[in-house]
Amino acid sequence: MEEIKLFCPATIANVSCGFDVLGLCLEQPGDEMIIRKSSSPGIQITKIVGQDLPLENQKNVAGVAGLALLNELKELHAGFEIEIYKNIKPGSGIGSSAASAAGAVFGINQLLGQPFSAKELILFAMQGEFLASGALHADNVAPALLGGFTLVRSYNPLDVIRLPVPAELMATVIHPQLEVKTADARSVLKHSVSLKNAITQWGNLGGLISALYTNDYDLLSRCLHDEIIEPLRSVLIPGFDEVKATALAHGALGSGISGSGPSIFALSKSKSTAKEIASAMADVYRKFEVDYDVHVSKINCEGIKVL
Repeated sequence: MEEIKLFCPATIANVSCGFDVLGLCLEQPGDEMIIRKSSSPGIQITKIVGQDLPLENQKNVAGVAGLALLNELKELHAGFEIEIYKNIKPGSGIGSSAASAAGAVFGINQLLGQPFSAKELILFAMQGEFLASGALHADNVAPALLGGFTLVRSYNPLDVIRLPVPAELMATVIHPQLEVKTADARSVLKHSVSLKNAITQWGNLGGLISALYTNDYDLLSRCLHDEIIEPLRSVLIPGFDEVKATALAHGALGSGISGSGPSIFALSKSKSTAKEIASAMADVYRKFEVDYDVHVSKINCEGIKVL
């Protein structure tokens, strides 16, 4: 195989009570990437369509992640060209950088005969995330590579668990065209939390994972609550409280901040409910005269797909 074309999906990280550890993969939206073997050693990003992003491989998450893989393999003479067709807006909070980083390592791995497992690829994709955010976090790249829900049990050593997905579960995501700087979103966080809040968060995370295994939508709804991060970050997203309340009023199981924002997600039990939530969320931002994109998606249980 000399060339591969990929669909690289959006993801939701920091799912409610799972800050930095729980993520999920969406069917839509997603980027497309074409990766082909080249006679020139290293990685060349030859085309980016849809966004103004750097082509230099050391300044682009796809280049950094791909080079991390090649360095680990000692494949220093291997060469690849990458084309990226961006449909996920950078800064949206739904894994734009993760889609590029994960897509690059997935595609290169395929063209090299799959020397690494999907879980092993997460480590390389995380290097791309470090370029984008200054943090080695896996809760976007893991669901992009593995599909479904993923839990990062440990970062040192990396231990990622793929979780089951209830069949009827749907996601609605609204992306208001507002900027939330990652540095700002990090700066409002506290370095310590009260034991009372930690106990609540642990209980909700354990219950949420149990709900995924047992298809218990009522339990899932009770557990989609963030005691620690959301109260601090939600103030950075104008209209958050009203959008969340509106989603819950229209049948959402739960709602919260996607990644570090500004996107807001809601999970629900049916496509019709998810669409109704999308319309209601959109009404809030129309009232505020804020532009937005809204997406309704099943949970993507495959992750990155070969086209």
